[in-house]
Amino acid sequence: MKRGTVYLEPHQSEWERSAEETIRTLKNILGSVAVDIQHIGSTSIKTISAKPIIDIAVAVNDYEPILRKRNVLEKADIIFRFDERPEQLLFVMGDFEKDTRSHHIHVVLYDSDEWNNYINFRGYLNSNSEAAGEYEAVKIRLAEQYPDDRIAYTEGKQEVIYRLLEEARVWKSKQLSE
Repeated sequence: MKRGTVYLEPHQSEWERSAEETIRTLKNILGSVAVDIQHIGSTSIKTISAKPIIDIAVAVNDYEPILRKRNVLEKADIIFRFDERPEQLLFVMGDFEKDTRSHHIHVVLYDSDEWNNYINFRGYLNSNSEAAGEYEAVKIRLAEQYPDDRIAYTEGKQEVIYRLLEEARVWKSKQLSE
């Protein structure tokens, strides 16, 4: 997907295969540095349309070992994009000559709010078709409204994401207490 643009595609099983392959590559490179690696984001929600960019969350206890592996990651075409510590490090994959992205790899601290939000949001939307449908409807409306403005698209989703994240936290705490 070309950077800055927005379009959605119906869920594709290829996204799961691509995520699994990327997770295997990351596990081989990162070894025990990664506490956990999960497919997240809209491509991991089986009932909704999504931008065709695979999001992966890598949980770590410390960012420094990841940064020391940047050269090895780059040899696997996993390119460091930016550092927002303490929130996350971002790596990307894609065709950089054509300015397209296929994967976003979010490195976050294990058991942080960021990690838990990624995992809970995915789990909640995969288990609640009504919430997933509501999220998809907002995404479709915004993609049609802002096809060339990724920032406006992303900002437009924030209100529903915050509310769904709160619902996901309640859902997760009920699961844990059962």
